[in-house]
Amino acid sequence: MKYLSVAQTAKKWGVSERTVRNYCAAGKIPDAFLTGKTWNIPETAVRPERVNKKSDAPKTLMEVLKAEKAGKVKGGIYHKVQIELTYNSNHIEGSRLTHDQTRYIYETNTIGMENGAVNVDDIVETASHFKCIDMVIDAANQPPSETFIKQLHRTLKSGTSDARKDWFAVGEYKKLPNEVGGQDTTPPEMVAKEIKELLAAYNERKTKTLEELIEFHAAFEAIHPFQDGNGRVGRLLLFKECLRNNIVPFIIDEELKMFYYRGLHEWKTERGYLMDTCLAAQDKFKKYLDYFRVPYEG
Repeated sequence: MKYLSVAQTAKKWGVSERTVRNYCAAGKIPDAFLTGKTWNIPETAVRPERVNKKSDAPKTLMEVLKAEKAGKVKGGIYHKVQIELTYNSNHIEGSRLTHDQTRYIYETNTIGMENGAVNVDDIVETASHFKCIDMVIDAANQPPSETFIKQLHRTLKSGTSDARKDWFAVGEYKKLPNEVGGQDTTPPEMVAKEIKELLAAYNERKTKTLEELIEFHAAFEAIHPFQDGNGRVGRLLLFKECLRNNIVPFIIDEELKMFYYRGLHEWKTERGYLMDTCLAAQDKFKKYLDYFRVPYEG
């Protein structure tokens, strides 16, 4: 049998000499042996298959978001979600910050003001919403709980003008009755009971479909447990549950806003309206996943 040196083998395989020596030392090249300090490698030896470093790469959106968050990756899907979800969820609730201003706050922790004044609450809630998304990613594997829901609300609304009002309970359920879209919501004294029942019924299901997630969201919004911020907290929970159940999430933007609100309003009599709206939003989100090469099902 003819033998080659480390240098000859390295040139043949197109790798470094160090790599060849490592293969030999690890016993990955059959019949290779040492003569003194020199490795003798069979001429017929085949280069060992490299361990695919991507084999441990994140396989789901949740794993990708966790990895990019931990690595403080800029310009990836985590970065995209922070800006798009925050801008759109705040915007449909009345925030006047532009998309560029939202991005600027996230990327530089400063605010660009080109024309006119900016509402301080819009800035505070934007910065707080970024934190809420991090909370959602960190807790994505956990079932939703009252404690977590209240933590989201507390994080979102702390430091706002609402937080300085005696009747506004930050991080706690509402003290005063409220309406949503002209519809009655759950009375304050019944909120805790109805939220507990909603969570218990939802968490009993081990596997969940997109429709079941939307059903949970519609029920949460119908209860409207907080004085303000219900829509944003509800959509954060919905995003979290999509991650937990490996369902492609979605972001409701200005284009879908009125369809979304109408769908919530008519959920009990016609589910298809809200389902179609969420599926349309999901198709938009899939384009993000395709661009960033994040695998998904469906």
